[in-house]
Formats: sequence, structure tokens, C-alpha cells
Amino acid sequence: MRGGDVRTGELFSYVDLEDRVRRDHPLRAIRQIVNDALVLLEREFAALYSPIGRPSIAPEKLLRAMLLQAFYSIRSERLLMERLEYDLLFRWFVGIGIDDPAWDHSVFSKNRDRLLEGDIAGKFLGAILSQPKVKRLLSTDHFSVDGTLIEAWASIKSFKPKESSGEPPSDGGGRNADADFHGERRSNETHASTTDPDARLYRKGKGKEAKLCFMGHGLMENRHGLLVDACLTEASGYAERVAALRMIEPLADRPRTITLGADKAYDTKDFVKDLRSMKVTPHVAQNINGRRALWPSRLTISETLLVRRA
Repeated sequence: MRGGDVRTGELFSYVDLEDRVRRDHPLRAIRQIVNDALVLLEREFAALYSPIGRPSIAPEKLLRAMLLQAFYSIRSERLLMERLEYDLLFRWFVGIGIDDPAWDHSVFSKNRDRLLEGDIAGKFLGAILSQPKVKRLLSTDHFSVDGTLIEAWASIKSFKPKESSGEPPSDGGGRNADADFHGERRSNETHASTTDPDARLYRKGKGKEAKLCFMGHGLMENRHGLLVDACLTEASGYAERVAALRMIEPLADRPRTITLGADKAYDTKDFVKDLRSMKVTPHVAQNINGRRALWPSRLTISETLLVRRA
């Protein structure tokens, strides 16, 4: 018998959100690890908020929602709140009830920024990595590092001379008037963005366009390719190497030598020398076309034996 295409509404729902998510869903294991890590951050959360006043969005829910935004590549907070409005899986993971309204996107952004200003993101990552289920997946000997450009939320039109008053042109074009940069020399020493002064004009390589951006850096272990450290810096030609040394240094404080893999952007004499001084074996791709480190004796005898054993 064919069922009718009739929409029926129920006044009450007696099915819990827990029952709506299948038992073998990958987010179940992730949520358990996340909740165990959030318990360890209870004191850090308490120090960020005043004991009086209007209650804010719970920091635990903020972090869970941010994880979903990263997992599902949701490009804005507005779209994330829209997804929370109708997606039962998202509501279950974040921890809001089926009848609770989603937050306003501006309120969510404001609460999230205040949370991240307290360096909670780094502590949250550390709490995740300390969980037994995660810790046994991590390699403690072999690591890789890389950097990427993160485009700033600023228009190239905002990149103006530092001595400029910042007033819009008086040609009737308004704040977003057409601009012609042909023949104009611009650099980070003489110009700055009026909307995001920390952003730097940078290009990824020869023939690439210059953009206002930052530089993100990630340190990964080589057993399962899991991220063990990350940071954000200003975009510059040496930021990748400086960030790599800062992230690998705490892991190098041990009797056994570790290795660090990197692409040719890290192939400089100073970087390789600094790694070896920390007892870190460099596995860096050679930069044949540009300036590179001195590699006649690329690895010492002990380093060669270590590589063969690996």
C-alpha cells in the first residue's frame, strides 16, 4: 500500500537526541575525547569569567561548535548557526536541546573571541593530546612541519600609506571606490591595512599575486599524521623556520634524537644548524634553485644510522 505524502506535526517529541545518532558514528568517539579534555580545563574556564553578571555561552559548547565548523568546512559563523538550527547531529554534538534556539552569529563570534584571547585554543589542543586514546597514536620520534598562508579578512584597498589620514577619496566613490594600483610601489615598511594592521602583504612564490595574509604553521607526527602543535604568525620569509624551531624545541628535550621533515622552504644553513644543536636530525628537501644549506656531508654517521633504523 502506498503511503500518502502528508506532512504531520507532533506537539511533543519523546525521542532523545542521543537516540538520533547511530552508535557507530565517528563523532561519538570524538565527542567522548573532547568531553574528557574539557573537564581538565575547568579551572581555566573559571578564571576567564566573572562570577556575577549575565551568563554567556558555555565555553564547552563554544569549543564543540568550533570543532564542527572545522570538521565540516563551514566558512562563516552565520552558516554555522544556521546549521545548528536544523541539524540534529550538530545539536547533539554541541550539547544544546532539540527545542533550544541557536545563538545569534554575532553573539557567538564575540564569545568565541573572548575565549580564544585567553589562550584556550592551545590548552585545549594540549588536553586532547594528553588523552590516553590519542596519546598512543602519536609518534614521539619523527615529525614534519609545514606552513600555509591564511588570507586576512581585509581588502587590498585598505593597504594604504602609513602617513595617510585614512580618509576616503573625495571623488564621490564612497568607501569602496575603485582603485588603480598600477605603477605604485607598496611594501609593508611604508604601507599598512587600515582594517587589519597586523596583516602583511605577502606572495606565495614567483608569479603569484600578493595578498594581505597571515601565516599558519603546523607540526605533525609521522605515525598517523596527527597535528601536535600549531601557531599563527605574521607573514614573512623567515616565519616558517622560526615557528618550526619554536614548536620542535620542547619535543627535542630528551636523550633520544628525533627527526624533523620539511620542504625546500626550510633548506637554509642557519635552520639546519639550529636543528642539529637541539639534537634534531633534519630531513629537509634540497632547494636546488635558490639559497640552500651546505649539504656536502648531509648527515653525520650517527644520523645516517638513525635514518636507516627508521
